[in-house]
Amino acid sequence: MEMTALKQLANIFSPDGDLQNTAYNALMAETKQPVPWAYEAWDRLVAGLSHRDNHVRAISSQVLCNLAAKSDPEMRILRDFPVLLQVTRDERFVTARHCMQSLWKIGLAGLPQRRMLLGGLELRYNECAAEKNCTLIRFDILQGMRNLFDQVGEQDIRDKALAWISLEEDLKYRRKYAGVWRVH
Repeated sequence: MEMTALKQLANIFSPDGDLQNTAYNALMAETKQPVPWAYEAWDRLVAGLSHRDNHVRAISSQVLCNLAAKSDPEMRILRDFPVLLQVTRDERFVTARHCMQSLWKIGLAGLPQRRMLLGGLELRYNECAAEKNCTLIRFDILQGMRNLFDQVGEQDIRDKALAWISLEEDLKYRRKYAGVWRVH
């Protein structure tokens, strides 16, 4: 593993918030493209998903989503996705939301990953009805689906999102969600 990436990975787990933020920014920038060290970091990031520090959980989830999108030819995300999806239920809503807003990137990796992702998003979309921040969770899911659709152009993604929106009983939120799918 490259020395810089190794140091940044270690800094994710630092109690120093400045080091964590610097590591986050560096790793997110680096993982926008394929990296050769993905599997050297993978298990540590998966372990970070259940770390006691919510910042570690948030950073680990976002970096893992980037790695799954660009640097996972072995498709390890198919094995580890349930642990990642669990972060979207985090006790700290900001942590859950950071994870949720990055999940869509996994769908860029290929059809098996996209199918798994859409199944997980559908599960969260339906189960969040009883949660305090349901409307934000649903909005983030639909925005992520829009981001994915814009990248891969698969009509099935759009059809699913519009079907879920049509089931929203509250007109205010149905309109808000539909706004994500208007032509930009």
